[in-house]
Amino acid sequence: MIVLVWLLSEAIPAPALPDTPGDRLAYALPWAVVAVLPFFAMIIAVGNARFLSEAIDPTAGKEDQKIVINGRVAENTLQQYVCFLAALLALAVMLPADRLSFVPAVAITFFIARIVFWIGYRIHPLYRAPGFSSTAYMNIFMFIAVLWMWIS
Repeated sequence: MIVLVWLLSEAIPAPALPDTPGDRLAYALPWAVVAVLPFFAMIIAVGNARFLSEAIDPTAGKEDQKIVINGRVAENTLQQYVCFLAALLALAVMLPADRLSFVPAVAITFFIARIVFWIGYRIHPLYRAPGFSSTAYMNIFMFIAVLWMWIS
Protein backbone atom coordinates (compact mmCIF):
# COMPACT_ATOMS: atom_id res chain seq x y z
CA MET A 1 0.00 0.00 0.00
CA ILE A 2 2.74 2.46 0.93
CA VAL A 3 4.71 1.65 -2.22
CA LEU A 4 1.61 1.94 -4.42
CA VAL A 5 0.63 5.32 -2.95
CA TRP A 6 4.18 6.59 -3.37
CA LEU A 7 4.51 5.33 -6.97
CA LEU A 8 1.13 6.77 -7.98
CA SER A 9 1.86 10.10 -6.32
CA GLU A 10 5.10 10.31 -8.30
CA ALA A 11 3.46 9.28 -11.57
CA ILE A 12 0.44 11.60 -11.31
CA PRO A 13 1.28 15.29 -11.64
CA ALA A 14 0.02 17.74 -9.05
CA PRO A 15 -2.93 19.68 -10.46
CA ALA A 16 -2.52 23.25 -11.62
CA LEU A 17 -5.43 24.94 -9.91
CA PRO A 18 -6.07 28.05 -7.85
CA ASP A 19 -4.86 27.35 -4.34
CA THR A 20 -8.05 27.81 -2.35
CA PRO A 21 -9.72 25.32 -0.03
CA GLY A 22 -12.76 25.21 -2.31
CA ASP A 23 -10.67 24.40 -5.36
CA ARG A 24 -8.84 21.70 -3.44
CA LEU A 25 -12.11 20.12 -2.31
CA ALA A 26 -13.47 20.33 -5.85
CA TYR A 27 -10.34 18.50 -7.00
CA ALA A 28 -10.73 15.79 -4.33
CA LEU A 29 -14.43 15.02 -4.75
CA PRO A 30 -14.21 13.23 -8.12
CA TRP A 31 -11.45 11.08 -6.62
CA ALA A 32 -13.81 10.27 -3.75
CA VAL A 33 -16.18 8.92 -6.39
CA VAL A 34 -13.43 6.70 -7.79
CA ALA A 35 -12.80 5.31 -4.30
CA VAL A 36 -16.49 4.52 -3.67
CA LEU A 37 -16.99 2.56 -6.92
CA PRO A 38 -16.10 -0.83 -5.38
CA PHE A 39 -18.74 -0.23 -2.68
CA PHE A 40 -21.34 0.49 -5.34
CA ALA A 41 -20.37 -2.72 -7.16
CA MET A 42 -20.78 -4.61 -3.89
CA ILE A 43 -24.27 -3.21 -3.37
CA ILE A 44 -25.18 -4.26 -6.91
CA ALA A 45 -23.76 -7.76 -6.34
CA VAL A 46 -25.80 -8.24 -3.17
CA GLY A 47 -28.93 -6.78 -4.74
CA ASN A 48 -28.71 -8.91 -7.86
CA ALA A 49 -28.00 -12.07 -5.87
CA ARG A 50 -31.01 -11.40 -3.64
CA PHE A 51 -33.25 -10.64 -6.60
CA LEU A 52 -32.35 -13.89 -8.32
CA SER A 53 -32.76 -16.14 -5.28
CA GLU A 54 -34.99 -17.00 -2.34
CA ALA A 55 -33.11 -14.32 -0.39
CA ILE A 56 -35.21 -11.64 -2.08
CA ASP A 57 -36.80 -11.20 1.35
CA PRO A 58 -33.86 -10.21 3.59
CA THR A 59 -35.88 -11.08 6.71
CA ALA A 60 -36.35 -14.73 5.65
CA GLY A 61 -32.73 -15.71 6.41
CA LYS A 62 -32.25 -17.55 3.10
CA GLU A 63 -28.96 -15.95 2.07
CA ASP A 64 -26.32 -18.26 0.69
CA GLN A 65 -22.66 -17.90 1.68
CA LYS A 66 -21.93 -15.69 -1.33
CA ILE A 67 -24.58 -13.15 -0.33
CA VAL A 68 -23.45 -13.18 3.29
CA ILE A 69 -19.82 -12.58 2.33
CA ASN A 70 -20.68 -9.87 -0.19
CA GLY A 71 -22.84 -8.18 2.45
CA ARG A 72 -20.04 -8.26 5.00
CA VAL A 73 -17.59 -6.94 2.44
CA ALA A 74 -19.97 -4.09 1.60
CA GLU A 75 -20.52 -3.29 5.28
CA ASN A 76 -16.80 -3.12 6.01
CA THR A 77 -16.17 -1.13 2.85
CA LEU A 78 -18.74 1.44 3.92
CA GLN A 79 -17.04 1.74 7.32
CA GLN A 80 -13.61 2.11 5.73
CA TYR A 81 -14.94 4.56 3.14
CA VAL A 82 -16.42 6.91 5.74
CA CYS A 83 -13.01 7.14 7.41
CA PHE A 84 -11.30 7.46 4.03
CA LEU A 85 -13.57 10.25 2.84
CA ALA A 86 -13.00 12.35 5.96
CA ALA A 87 -9.24 11.88 5.66
CA LEU A 88 -9.20 12.49 1.89
CA LEU A 89 -11.04 15.79 2.13
CA ALA A 90 -8.88 16.94 5.04
CA LEU A 91 -5.73 15.97 3.15
CA ALA A 92 -6.90 17.86 0.08
CA VAL A 93 -7.14 21.02 2.14
CA MET A 94 -4.00 20.50 4.26
CA LEU A 95 -1.42 19.18 1.78
CA PRO A 96 1.11 21.54 0.20
CA ALA A 97 0.01 22.34 -3.37
CA ASP A 98 2.90 20.40 -4.89
CA ARG A 99 1.81 17.27 -2.99
CA LEU A 100 -1.82 17.18 -4.13
CA SER A 101 -0.96 14.19 -6.31
CA PHE A 102 -1.41 12.18 -3.11
CA VAL A 103 -5.17 12.73 -3.44
CA PRO A 104 -5.60 10.57 -6.56
CA ALA A 105 -2.88 8.20 -5.32
CA VAL A 106 -4.75 7.31 -2.14
CA ALA A 107 -8.10 7.13 -3.97
CA ILE A 108 -6.75 4.69 -6.55
CA THR A 109 -5.04 2.67 -3.83
CA PHE A 110 -8.28 2.54 -1.83
CA PHE A 111 -10.11 1.29 -4.92
CA ILE A 112 -7.56 -1.45 -5.56
CA ALA A 113 -7.31 -2.49 -1.90
CA ARG A 114 -11.08 -2.86 -1.57
CA ILE A 115 -11.17 -5.09 -4.65
CA VAL A 116 -8.32 -7.15 -3.15
CA PHE A 117 -10.31 -7.36 0.10
CA TRP A 118 -13.42 -8.53 -1.75
CA ILE A 119 -11.61 -11.14 -3.84
CA GLY A 120 -9.65 -12.38 -0.85
CA TYR A 121 -12.75 -12.71 1.31
CA ARG A 122 -14.52 -14.67 -1.43
CA ILE A 123 -11.59 -17.13 -1.57
CA HIS A 124 -11.17 -17.55 2.19
CA PRO A 125 -11.84 -15.18 5.12
CA LEU A 126 -8.14 -15.09 6.03
CA TYR A 127 -7.28 -13.80 2.55
CA ARG A 128 -9.17 -10.59 3.19
CA ALA A 129 -6.27 -9.38 5.35
CA PRO A 130 -4.15 -7.68 2.65
CA GLY A 131 -7.05 -5.57 1.39
CA PHE A 132 -8.35 -4.82 4.87
CA SER A 133 -5.00 -3.84 6.31
CA SER A 134 -4.14 -1.71 3.27
CA THR A 135 -7.21 0.48 3.66
CA ALA A 136 -7.18 0.52 7.46
CA TYR A 137 -3.52 1.50 7.73
CA MET A 138 -3.79 3.97 4.87
CA ASN A 139 -6.65 5.65 6.72
CA ILE A 140 -4.59 5.74 9.92
CA PHE A 141 -1.60 7.23 8.08
CA MET A 142 -3.86 9.84 6.47
CA PHE A 143 -5.32 10.77 9.88
CA ILE A 144 -1.84 11.09 11.36
CA ALA A 145 -0.68 13.25 8.42
CA VAL A 146 -3.69 15.54 8.69
CA LEU A 147 -3.31 15.92 12.44
CA TRP A 148 0.42 16.54 12.06
CA MET A 149 -0.14 19.26 9.45
CA TRP A 150 -2.91 20.77 11.55
CA ILE A 151 -0.89 21.11 14.76
CA SER A 152 2.39 22.13 13.14
